[in-house]
Formats: sequence, structure tokens, C-alpha cells
Amino acid sequence: MRHFFKLAGFVVAFLLITINFPAQQKDESAISQNRAEIYSKAYGNRKNPPVIFIHGGPRGNSTLFEGTTAQKLADQGFYVMVYDRCGEGRSIDTTATFTYQEAINDLKELYKTYNISKANIIAHSFGGLVATLFAEQNPEKVSSLILAGALFSQQETYDHILNSTKKKYLEKNDTLMLSKISDIVKLPKNSAEYRKQCYEVASQNNYFKMPFPTTEANQLRKEYEISEFGKNNIRNDNAPILFYQNESRNNIDTKPILKKLKKKIKLFAIYGQQDNVFSPKQLDDMEKIVTKNNFKVIDNCSHYLFVDQQQIFLETIEKWLN
Repeated sequence: MRHFFKLAGFVVAFLLITINFPAQQKDESAISQNRAEIYSKAYGNRKNPPVIFIHGGPRGNSTLFEGTTAQKLADQGFYVMVYDRCGEGRSIDTTATFTYQEAINDLKELYKTYNISKANIIAHSFGGLVATLFAEQNPEKVSSLILAGALFSQQETYDHILNSTKKKYLEKNDTLMLSKISDIVKLPKNSAEYRKQCYEVASQNNYFKMPFPTTEANQLRKEYEISEFGKNNIRNDNAPILFYQNESRNNIDTKPILKKLKKKIKLFAIYGQQDNVFSPKQLDDMEKIVTKNNFKVIDNCSHYLFVDQQQIFLETIEKWLN
């Protein structure tokens, strides 16, 4: 049965939760609450601990995780649910505003819809910000928070991208790109264009790609590209624009919040060693917050941990959540 329900925000996370449902191997159902329907699907047995994957963005979708990893995580004894948040991917909704509070309210509704009382949240990429803000407001609903390649200090990430790429262009004496970096620095730091151009420069320098793709990772990506999931990799280019128009907290640092949260919930973090949108200092800061035993860095791995090093990723998640 396919689920459709109201979710209008920027949640990018996995949730491991406790839920009371009868046993079933797959579940797709529809839930509508005065909003456009959103796509969702579940894998595994409902009696198992549920995991909800919430994709990155703004402008993202869950197709890569769903097409490569959802069933495999379910095979490890979890009930895995994926969805595209309201207004993005397969969940088209022209009324979505893409604010954090909207995302938090919709996540609360998700808890109610699936009869969830408390959850372990695994947040990927932009979802780290949303999950942290959600946990700050609702610590009683969160058993633990796992940050997986998750953003937590946006300006530090932008500064690192610009400073590190500028160094590369200086070494190459690439005056054209040096001029571009100079222009980006002059842009308003709280603008969609600033964010877009920072990430474009990062992408041009392969900051999101694993350095030495393995046979397994290449096969996962190949199968995804030719699958229905790859064909449904829908991107809403208006999502980032609306986020910056409607959300005042569009360039934040959640480290202070995380430091307070670790007194209330368990914190974990897992990152790719070559996820070059994060500086060594940022990763050191994160390790200090979550502590050494709750921190893991995977070598030959970039931003999409669940594809780059899928087995290590799955083993780590299983270990922490069990």
C-alpha cells in the first residue's frame, strides 16, 4: 500500500522508530491531509524496528537511497520507509513553503500518522539541520540522532569550499575561476545564489565524488540510473529559491544546539573522509561533540555514504541502532 501524507518541509534524515503495525513485507499507502499527496513506500516487516529515510535538499528526493539501499537495510531486520518531502521529487505540491517550522510540523504529523512515540533519527546532508532543530523542539520524541554526511555549520562549509578551491586555482593560475571565486565571495551570504554557486564550484572540483570508485559502487550507480528510481529523479529547482524567500534561518550553525542535545539524547556522526564540503576542522569539531566512540569516518567515501561505501555504512548503522 502506498502512503501519501502531508509533509511540507526540509527533512533529510533516517528515522529508526518504534511503531505498532501488523506484520507485512511491503507497504505502500496514501494519506492526504488537506494538501497534495506525497510519495512514500515501505520495505521489510512491520514488526521490525522502523527506519524512515528522509532525503537531502532543498531540491532533492529519496530515489537514490530507495533504489540502492532501502531493501538492503530492511533485510538487516528493519522496517524501512522512504518518501519525497512535500513539493519535491515525486511529491508535487505548489503550496509548499519549505520552511524549517513547516518541516518540523510535518514531521510531528508523520509521528502521529504512523503511531510513532519516539525515534532514532539518522540525518543525511541538509537533513542534519532539520533533524537537529526538530530534536531541539521535541527531545522527548528522539532516542538518538545520527548525523550521516550531515550539514551542521553552513557558513564554515561555504568558506571551506571557496578557500580550498581558490587554493587549487592559484596553483593552476586559473585567472578565470579565481575571478569567479571573487565574485561569489561578494554575494549576500543569505542568498540562494550564493549557496548555488558555492556548491557548483564544489561539484566542478568533484567534492561530492568518491576518489576511487569501487566495482560495487559503480554497479549500484549503474543499476540506479537505468531503474525506475533513476528515471524518477525529479528535481524542483524552485525549492531552494522558496526556502531562501520564506526561511530566515537559511545560513545556520547548529553546533551549540548539538552540544546541549547530547545531554538529552544519544548523538552519533558518520562522514566520508573525502566528503570535501567539510573541512578537517569541521570534522574535528563534530567528533568532539559526539565523542570519539560515537564518531566514524569512512575512507574512499564522499557525500553519498550509502552508495560509496554501502556495506560499511549499513554495518555502522546496524551497530549503532542495535
